[in-house]
Amino acid sequence: MAKVELKQPIVEEIAELLNGAATAVAVDYRGLTVAEDTDLRKQLREANVVYKVYKNTMIRRAVEGTEFEGLTANLEGPTAIAVCKDDATAAARVLFGFAKNAEALEIKGGIVEGTYYDAAGMKQISSIPSREVLLSKFLGSIQSPIANFARVIKQIAEKNEEAA
Repeated sequence: MAKVELKQPIVEEIAELLNGAATAVAVDYRGLTVAEDTDLRKQLREANVVYKVYKNTMIRRAVEGTEFEGLTANLEGPTAIAVCKDDATAAARVLFGFAKNAEALEIKGGIVEGTYYDAAGMKQISSIPSREVLLSKFLGSIQSPIANFARVIKQIAEKNEEAA
C-alpha cells in the first residue's frame, strides 16, 4: 500500500473535523505532564471542544483552500488543534484558562469564524464570555428598565390607594 493511501483517511478526518467549525486553535503541548494533559482534555470535552494531535503535514493538506488555511503559519513543532463547532470562544477560553496554571501550554494562534488571530488575538478572544452569558446579560439589561417602570407604577398605585 502506498503512503498516500495510508495518509488520505487522516487528512479527510481533519477536513471533516474542521468542516463547519466556528473556531480552531493551534497549541504547542510540549512539556505538559500526563496528568495536566488529561485534565486539559477533560475541560475541553466538557466545553464541547474536540482536541486532537496531528502531524503538521496532515493539517497543512487538510486546510489547503479552506478558511482555516491561516493555521499553516503556526504549524511548527508539535501541534495539537482544538476545534469547536458551536461556540466561537470556548476553545480559547478553556485553553487560556488552563495555560494560567500550566506554563508549558503555548497557544500559537487560531481561526475564529474565518479570521486568523495570533496568540495575542486569541488571548483577547478568550476574554469574551460565552453566547449564553452574553444573551443573559442582554436579556437582563432589557428587563431592567421595564421592571423598574413596573415598580414605580405599582408604588404610585399603592400611594393613590392610601390617599383614597
